[in-house]
Amino acid sequence: MTEPAIDPLDDSTNARARRVRDFASSEMFSRAFEEGMNLVEETAAYLDGPGREESRQLSRAGAVAYASESMRLTTRLMQVASWLLVQRSVREGEMTPETAAQEKFRLAEEAKGRASAEDHEIPARLKDLLARSRKIYERSQRIDQGLYKTLKSANPVGKQVDRLREAFEARRP
Repeated sequence: MTEPAIDPLDDSTNARARRVRDFASSEMFSRAFEEGMNLVEETAAYLDGPGREESRQLSRAGAVAYASESMRLTTRLMQVASWLLVQRSVREGEMTPETAAQEKFRLAEEAKGRASAEDHEIPARLKDLLARSRKIYERSQRIDQGLYKTLKSANPVGKQVDRLREAFEARRP
């Protein structure tokens, strides 16, 4: 006998816990975990090696932009890595889905005000890492919201509006 399908709009504690456990044990999570951790390692290797050399060749304005963007990059990736480790803890049974749902373990909306890396002589490799880190952060945040957010409306129309909003947000570049 197969298990009944889980309604993604069912926001009961048990349904949410099942969604979280299902995600944490999925191939999708395994791929996201690997991608996120590989990006963390790649970024660390770049910033400690070639990036350090490239930053020394920049103008003062470029060096300031490089420092600012590299701090944003590392902060963003550490937040993603922490979130991924929480999900892995759920998979391993070290943390309950209810604990993982606590605000301190969630990915917050990222601040939109960022320096314009395109306006400075930021090295191409740093620009690439920045773009990739934004994508993985946004994707992780969408998953986080889908797994943990409490639906705001019991109204069926409100639920449909929420689903449409999420679908359009998922398609944004």
